[in-house]
Amino acid sequence: MIAKRTPAPIARAVASAVLACTIVAPAFAGEGTSPGPNEASKQSDIGAITGLAVGAVAAGPVGAVVGLAAGALIGDRYHRQQKAAATVSAHLDQSEEERARLAHALSEREASLAQLQVQDSKLGETLARTNQIGLDVGFRTNDDSIPEQTLSPLERIGTLAAAMPDSVVRVAGYADPRGSDAYNDALSLRRAQAVAALLSNAGVPAGRIIVEAHGKTESQSGAGDLDGYAFDRRVTVRLEQAGAGQVASRD
Repeated sequence: MIAKRTPAPIARAVASAVLACTIVAPAFAGEGTSPGPNEASKQSDIGAITGLAVGAVAAGPVGAVVGLAAGALIGDRYHRQQKAAATVSAHLDQSEEERARLAHALSEREASLAQLQVQDSKLGETLARTNQIGLDVGFRTNDDSIPEQTLSPLERIGTLAAAMPDSVVRVAGYADPRGSDAYNDALSLRRAQAVAALLSNAGVPAGRIIVEAHGKTESQSGAGDLDGYAFDRRVTVRLEQAGAGQVASRD
């Protein structure tokens, strides 16, 4: 039986392709095994080898050269497309992370705003009741020293008043009916001034402290009423809405 012979041009083309692959493939293999492989060169290598073989079979040595160039170009283009797709995907991931971060920050700000609104509402309620906030400070006979047990409550009122710019503190001093008018006027003023100084140290501006000295004019204690006298010897502290007020004392 007579075997069919492959036409000489095709055989030569195949041989050329095989020879070219034998020469080019090791170089490509060596490059592929080097540290830090370059994806673009890999894709170009694969395309070049494929194009070389196909071109050689289709059109002989000339086809092999053309196929080599075309294959390398196609492989490089494929790599670029992959790289562009990966870049777009990374940007999308970053955008999602940024959107989530911004949403979280917005949520925290909304929570902070809601908390501030609640605090503002409470402060408004407190301001509406300022005339109900106050303290009476008792004194010993012929004394203008603030009792130690009232220092802390006075400081708390001072701190509250300092945080309420629309309020004033009215400090009024009194004395019991014993002694002259002049003596009791001066004594009640010293008592009120001692309390005002403590409030000022707590942060209340001097311009928002109204000091009054009433002496013994408002005493309703009968002669010899020691309990009533103890009540008369006092300084009243009241928070009020800001308005016209001057330092007052009896001459």
